[in-house]
Amino acid sequence: MAMTTDFISAVSQIAAERGLDKEKIFEALEIAILAAYKKEKFGLTRDDEGNVVADHLSVEVDREAGEFKLFANKAVVEKVDDEEIEIALVEAELISPNVEVGDVVQIELPAEELGRIAAQAAKQVILQKMSEFEKDAVLAEYSDKVGEVFSALMQRMQRGQVIFEIGKATAVMPQEEQLSNEYYKIGERYKVLLKSIEDGEVLVSRADPDFLVELFKLEVPEIESGIVEIKAVAREAGTRSKIAVVSHQEGVDPIGSCVGQRGIRIANIMNEVGEEKIDIIEWNEDISTFVANALSPAKVNDVSIDDETATVTVDADQLSLAIGKEGQNVRLAWKLTEMKIDIEGPEGEELVEETDEETKTEESPEEVEKEVEEVEKKDSVEEKEETTEEEKEPVEEKVETTEEVEEPVEEKEETAEEEKEEVESKKE
Repeated sequence: MAMTTDFISAVSQIAAERGLDKEKIFEALEIAILAAYKKEKFGLTRDDEGNVVADHLSVEVDREAGEFKLFANKAVVEKVDDEEIEIALVEAELISPNVEVGDVVQIELPAEELGRIAAQAAKQVILQKMSEFEKDAVLAEYSDKVGEVFSALMQRMQRGQVIFEIGKATAVMPQEEQLSNEYYKIGERYKVLLKSIEDGEVLVSRADPDFLVELFKLEVPEIESGIVEIKAVAREAGTRSKIAVVSHQEGVDPIGSCVGQRGIRIANIMNEVGEEKIDIIEWNEDISTFVANALSPAKVNDVSIDDETATVTVDADQLSLAIGKEGQNVRLAWKLTEMKIDIEGPEGEELVEETDEETKTEESPEEVEKEVEEVEKKDSVEEKEETTEEEKEPVEEKVETTEEVEEPVEEKEETAEEEKEEVESKKE
């Protein structure tokens, strides 16, 4: 049976377009046709015990014409017990004169039984194999490029993950590798770090500290050439980062090289990472100086080193700046220097003692609540007393009014007596 010329041409074209090995496709094709033949003839490819059915059969495909042949591989024996897998020595010598007992000979079988259903099954297996080959080819292409930065095309969001297209490969960026304050738009390009290849999947990142390092390499030629070296990086992706640099050539300012003329280099990097702030620190072999630099922009008065702990003294107005918002500045400095950092005010331990005394004199929340209740009770009592006094005042006014009313009554009584006396005197 011959495969159509169009099908063979299509296989060749797909292999060329996707960068696949044409020979591997034909090998997959042979496996597919054999599997389809077994399924057509035996109904399955493995028995109940998991053994391959008709394991002695094989298929060969002509790479040019597309013809395939079905063979039965039979062992040469003196006496045949199973005609399916064995052949007598006498019969085998007719096929190959130099054959011996124990050898295997191929006997071509008629292939007309392979019909349309088998061909369709073969097509499905071929597509599957081609997908596997393509995936292997992509992984082989990018396996030695882990740690590099690529321009990736955003395709879609899938369960919180961002799916990118990098050349012929499909890359995945998990949530933990994304910038928290960044929104990814379909069809736009983003720079990503090829972080790893795990279980056949390409993983990329924009939150990894190495991503920041690679961006500096792209923007700063001195770093790429080795004149300026990045010694350490501390990053809280999306908010703030610190990077320590040192120059290996006299006269070259490492910080100035990273910032660039009019800040163009660092501006390009910050545009790529969004709102993330980047502090460029000059690395120093002296750990005290390095710790002081790492706490920038705060100004440090003194640094004392005790084992793996650095005690830093700063002025009172620099204390909050050294610690940073929610402790971010000192936390990044600790990651950058790998030293535990204690920050003190200008009075050192005395400042701590004062803080302890203040803490001791502070009342517990329960005591404060009791005092508030007592004050409220006092206020309510005073209000009641004031109300009572106000009520008393109208009563007193009423009493006074009554007294005033009584006075005219008495006056009337006196006038009536006088009139009575006058009348009596007239009668007399």
